[in-house]
Amino acid sequence: MEIFQQAVRLKARPRGFHLITHEVVQAFPQIGTLQSGMLQVFIQHTSAGLTINENADPTVRVDFETYFNKAVPENDPDYEHNDEGPDDMPAHLKSSLLGCSVMIPIHHGRLALGTWQGIYLCEHRDHGGPRHLVLTAWGKPMS
Repeated sequence: MEIFQQAVRLKARPRGFHLITHEVVQAFPQIGTLQSGMLQVFIQHTSAGLTINENADPTVRVDFETYFNKAVPENDPDYEHNDEGPDDMPAHLKSSLLGCSVMIPIHHGRLALGTWQGIYLCEHRDHGGPRHLVLTAWGKPMS
């Protein structure tokens, strides 16, 4: 079994849901050396998350943002934590709802995502800044 790990810095993005599949694959060519295995993508932040979903129609990402803004509104008077502004605590809650990592099977040196699946960076801050990922892949090397 082989194990590879790579740190990746993503450019700052506006609040919303952004496809990052291509960036992950480009930054981690070691995936191509594995016959079968797993890739974990982990985000090192508490105000952004990761998920896997629709990669073709951009309105899905818009609807995700709409849903999460309704489900976890800003300026709730019951929030005590608001050190960094009105999007601070909602960003933490949204991040926890989605999670900080995704696992993707590797099959014949490629991510075994479905036809319409992609990895989303879920940016919950108005000005989140660059985001950092740790990519870890392990599995059986190509013969």
